[in-house]
Amino acid sequence: MRQISTYLSFNGTAGEAMRFYEKVLGAKLDRLIKYGDLPPSPQTPPGSADTVLHAQLTFANGDVLMASDWAGGGAYECMKGFSVTLDYESEQEAVRIFAGLADSGHVLVPLQPSFFAKAFGMVIDRFGTPWMVSGGAIKG
Repeated sequence: MRQISTYLSFNGTAGEAMRFYEKVLGAKLDRLIKYGDLPPSPQTPPGSADTVLHAQLTFANGDVLMASDWAGGGAYECMKGFSVTLDYESEQEAVRIFAGLADSGHVLVPLQPSFFAKAFGMVIDRFGTPWMVSGGAIKG
């Protein structure tokens, strides 16, 4: 099976968000290409030199998280209808990651025990990305 990856679209904050995720999630920011890094082209959106065309984080296990700034024509719509899910072996790791993502974000479900994990919570971070974080799976 091919790997499934998440690609996020931001409203001009992709670079800042991906640097934040690199720090909080412990991933490596492999690529951050801005429109201004490319040769001039008629297809380049006007005034987009500082916006992100493509960024990629790679995690130690090979998973990737990709992003760009919205350039799809029309108004940017916030991220909705999905969550990026992070599942950690330990409850302590989930607590640390959740706290980082919740910093200046909006907690939807506080991190708490659930029937499937010692810790589970939902948060929308300061960039508008919805996350579900769990740790310490309960085997049953």
